[in-house]
Amino acid sequence: MKAQVLYDIGEISYADVEKPVPRANEALVKVRACGICGSDIPRIYKTGAHNMPLIPGHEFSGTVEECETAPELVGKRVGIFPLKPCMECAQCKNKHYEMCSNYDYLGSRCDGGFAEYVAVPTWNLLPIPDEITDSEAAMLEPMCVAVHAMRKAGLEICSGAGTQQCTPIPSDANKSIFICGLGTIGLLLAMFLKDAGYRNVYCIYNKGIQLEKLVDMGFALSNLWDYREGDPADFVREKTSGARGTNAGTDATSGAESSATAATSPGADVFFECIGTSEAYERAVSLTAPLGTVVLVGNPASDMSLKREVYWKILRNQIKLVGTWNSSFYGNPFAMKAVEAAGTLALDDWNYVLSRLPEIRKSGFSPENLITHRFTLDEMQQGLEIMRDKADEYIKIMVEY
Repeated sequence: MKAQVLYDIGEISYADVEKPVPRANEALVKVRACGICGSDIPRIYKTGAHNMPLIPGHEFSGTVEECETAPELVGKRVGIFPLKPCMECAQCKNKHYEMCSNYDYLGSRCDGGFAEYVAVPTWNLLPIPDEITDSEAAMLEPMCVAVHAMRKAGLEICSGAGTQQCTPIPSDANKSIFICGLGTIGLLLAMFLKDAGYRNVYCIYNKGIQLEKLVDMGFALSNLWDYREGDPADFVREKTSGARGTNAGTDATSGAESSATAATSPGADVFFECIGTSEAYERAVSLTAPLGTVVLVGNPASDMSLKREVYWKILRNQIKLVGTWNSSFYGNPFAMKAVEAAGTLALDDWNYVLSRLPEIRKSGFSPENLITHRFTLDEMQQGLEIMRDKADEYIKIMVEY
């Protein structure tokens, strides 16, 4: 079969390799689409992978072609949870599989989706409905990362099985929520927060293509700030107006100004930091209100440092710092039982996303609208170079088969 193989740092080639043979409890998946993740760029060009040679790619979807242990999956279109948990550590025992102490990972520790075929544990497969496109299914992983960050922030989102269980307006819908860093994850966060009913969502971006996608989602220009034009501190102060947990701010869709009813210090109730630099970390803390929450989403670009006065603000304002990592997935058999449990069991992030996509489409926006470039497998290195060299504005670059 054909694959893009990473032989060493900076040495990736389109090559002929042996087609994988699925082991017990694995399925042979024919890949249909695979997104290029921002983490693939340093992995390929700077740090290398844990094991090389390796086929990268962890955001992928496909069709099951072989599966002896679960023949009912053959022919099914599937999304793939890329983390392979050990099932033995304390976190796995508590169903926090994303925090497994001894995990393997498709596309970074073992062969992934930049290939025609991948051997995937049946536990990691999530059958998808016909209305979900192959490229949308390949975006399930970043969508679930965004939803996981929302949940770690303590925000209310639908937890029942099926869209009918969702509360139209969460009780904390008037919280002021800021997102800094509008790459793929930041934009998906904005999409799911809007879908969940949060009224005061504000986005700090730095690219024209990001502005275009936010407007397509239905965000008012008054809720958006280009930080190439200056420090966003005034923007945050203006939008929070000294009021938290009220109707203060601007409605994300109408742009109508709302009135404050409980004045406190200005700042974000929740600040999602989606960049991963010391500067961005300090900005998040400085723009968060007392008793607010900073959610650290962005992977660190290098070593992080924190100024003394920033640390003091965390202490004195009793700001909550929350880390978020990967997404929750309970495994194919467990997850499907959860969906059938008529709302008695909370959905994992993957099934939550599947439950919300039909409603999101009704708003006129699809996650697939975030795909700015499409390449075939043999052309894929063009997409890698666009991301590495910032040669063009992009959001999601998709490899389609």
